[in-house]
Amino acid sequence: MVWKIEGILDRFRFRKESIIGMALSGGGAKGFSHLGVLKAFEQFGIHPDILSGVSAGSIAASLYGAGLTPNEIIQCFEEANGFSDFTEWAIPKEGFLKLNRFGKLLESWLPVKNLEEMKIPTVICATDFDHGKSVGWGKGEIVPRVMASCSIPIIFQPVKIKGVNYVDGGVLRNLPAWAIRDYCTTLYGLDCSPMQRSYQYRSSVIDIAYRSFHLMMKANTPQDIRLCDHVITVSTLSHIKTFDLSALRHGVQVGYETGCKALERIMKEKNRRGI
Repeated sequence: MVWKIEGILDRFRFRKESIIGMALSGGGAKGFSHLGVLKAFEQFGIHPDILSGVSAGSIAASLYGAGLTPNEIIQCFEEANGFSDFTEWAIPKEGFLKLNRFGKLLESWLPVKNLEEMKIPTVICATDFDHGKSVGWGKGEIVPRVMASCSIPIIFQPVKIKGVNYVDGGVLRNLPAWAIRDYCTTLYGLDCSPMQRSYQYRSSVIDIAYRSFHLMMKANTPQDIRLCDHVITVSTLSHIKTFDLSALRHGVQVGYETGCKALERIMKEKNRRGI
């Protein structure tokens, strides 16, 4: 199947012989590991020609695609005071929390406003809640699209764009390989959202919503793993809570170490095969 992402084809009018793509999964605070993996790629001299992201992955992809370095993105989050800087309580009609504060922060961090201005072509993925399908944006305003990509149902209010309600892309496709597979010759999947097996039931609406969401992500990820040429899975952060911003440095370090080990293995295999 050929996926047509609006605003991306024109960025590839003059195709390179080899185009590297990176698809960044959702995973809440575990998504800080994406920054470490990106640092590992840079150390190995591998730079993406196209990016896609869902939820936490959409934050990392949008900032990196706009030209910020991993260290600059880390600094942005370190300067925030905590979870209260990102959200505010809402009347629980469509969701318990709103992401307006996060949207303002993201806008202040980004050096560009629209996806068309990205230094690296970037696709932000979300779920069209009204029509029940995955969507990928390659053009348009960045901030509302990232907010939509991060809006976990029940926890956050849906984000309305052009009259359509959107929620977290992880509802249907948590690893957005589908969005860029047709535009790259080598596709790396960065998966930071393994299932926590030692789960202890808690009888709260929010906790049940989180667990249900994580089960959906577990179920829909394998189809996109099969689309990737290589998948780098950060598997030791399953205990990190969704909004644990204190996990920033640890997540980055684990991501970096995991990325380096995976890339060493990939490079050895390529050398063995004479690629």
